[in-house]
Amino acid sequence: MVIPDFLPADVVAALAVEVQQLWSTGQLRTASVGQGAANQVREDVRNDHIQWLDEANASPAQTQYWQAMNALRQSLNEELYLGLVSLEAHFAVYPPGAFYRRHLDRFTQSSERTLSCSFYLNTDWKPEEGGQLRLYVDEGHTDVLPLAGTLAVFRSDTVYHEVLPATRTRMSLTGWFKRRPL
Repeated sequence: MVIPDFLPADVVAALAVEVQQLWSTGQLRTASVGQGAANQVREDVRNDHIQWLDEANASPAQTQYWQAMNALRQSLNEELYLGLVSLEAHFAVYPPGAFYRRHLDRFTQSSERTLSCSFYLNTDWKPEEGGQLRLYVDEGHTDVLPLAGTLAVFRSDTVYHEVLPATRTRMSLTGWFKRRPL
């Protein structure tokens, strides 16, 4: 599911300013892969930089993001009976040339991550700049342009995906709707 203009433009712009400030002041950390003891930095797999968000300490723009995502979670539960109980999310910055190789978002030892969500903060993005989210579906693929205000939602356990390299810095809020452990 791809939803353009998921949040108002002023909220998207405020979130973009926040992540740009975090990036320019060195507050984002190199992203890793794996969970627990298997967690490691693998720049051959992904080379973006992240900072986890904390809903309890959210900025005004982040609060609007959390509220919209919680409303979406409730709607998805009402329509699809998914049993989603929470959201975890982080800012992500992909410098020019950065990527994230094809993967699934659900850990093998954990079944909580149910739906993956990518919300984009990049203004005036053009297809020739790259950075698309490539979703592998139905023996082919669909590319989602990382254009400001666009939200992409897909299954964490079955939809392989990757982030293609871009020619400019790519910013997003990436999150996962979670259910209770099975």
